[in-house]
Amino acid sequence: MSGPKIRFLQKSSCTTCRKAKLFLEKQGAILELRSLDEQPLSEAELDKLIGERDYLAFLNTRNELYRFRKMKDHPPSRQEAVSLMAANPNLIRRPVVLSGQHIVLGSDEAAYRALLR
Repeated sequence: MSGPKIRFLQKSSCTTCRKAKLFLEKQGAILELRSLDEQPLSEAELDKLIGERDYLAFLNTRNELYRFRKMKDHPPSRQEAVSLMAANPNLIRRPVVLSGQHIVLGSDEAAYRALLR
């Protein structure tokens, strides 16, 4: 018996991504992996991925560019954020875990369990 298939967008060097991947695999999830280092998301892919969601949630607040540009106090426009994330994959909050229309950003084991139901 195989578990649900989940798209998992990650950076292999990301500790949070590795922990989330291990957790999901232990829960029986079948992961379709995509390395954001090797296959960065295009602006069109990011725009579609974000959809009607709050684009600011996709920004990695721990990223150097986020802090340097003081995005917390001066958030970029949606288009600027999408362009910046496409050019700088480290600016994307990781991992991005997708199942159907559901997305979980970052590490959230409770949300991962809900995806697997």
